[in-house]
Amino acid sequence: MLYIFLLAFLFFSTSSLSHGSVLDFCVADYMAPEGPAGYSCKKLANVTVDDFVFTGLGVPGNTSNIFKAAVTLAVDAQFPGVNGLGISMARLDLAIGGVVPLHIHSGASEVIIVEQGTILAGFISAAANTVYMKTLNKGDIMVFPQGLLHFEVNTGWNSAIIFASFSSANPGLQIVDLALFANDLPSELVVKTTFLDYLQVKKLKAVFGGTG
Repeated sequence: MLYIFLLAFLFFSTSSLSHGSVLDFCVADYMAPEGPAGYSCKKLANVTVDDFVFTGLGVPGNTSNIFKAAVTLAVDAQFPGVNGLGISMARLDLAIGGVVPLHIHSGASEVIIVEQGTILAGFISAAANTVYMKTLNKGDIMVFPQGLLHFEVNTGWNSAIIFASFSSANPGLQIVDLALFANDLPSELVVKTTFLDYLQVKKLKAVFGGTG
């Protein structure tokens, strides 16, 4: 009986200490070194309400690029208040014909909601390479599971606005086109690994600024 009591006492004592040591938040300290777990916490005395407010998602992005698209991020690198909370957001602006090409977020699942326009969105499953895609209109939402290739294409006659929410303060991003053609990987290797034509690979490397 005494043994059980001691175990119970130890449990509640450690639980109480653990609960007391939990931080309400960990606002990112951009002046401190960044580690594998993310940003260090800003000293509480230096935290202000502005750390928990981000106004950039109300501003249209610049879509004057090859993708005719712009992504405005509100992740921990831009929005210190979400650091450590497991959430973040983004705004996607797509001009007519604009596209957010195949990409992945290795650290988060994503939910999008269409604020304006009509888009075609989808993802590819890793298990069977099944494509799940759907035309979405204003107010529609779609979820992209973590780590899976997905895309958005403006199929309407007007610009499109999409808001995205992530299950991480740092979802990560890798765009397939840039991964293949915006680096110094030798073109011969790109041809071997993608089965693309050599001249097409060289052309795409020139478009995206790659070498090799």
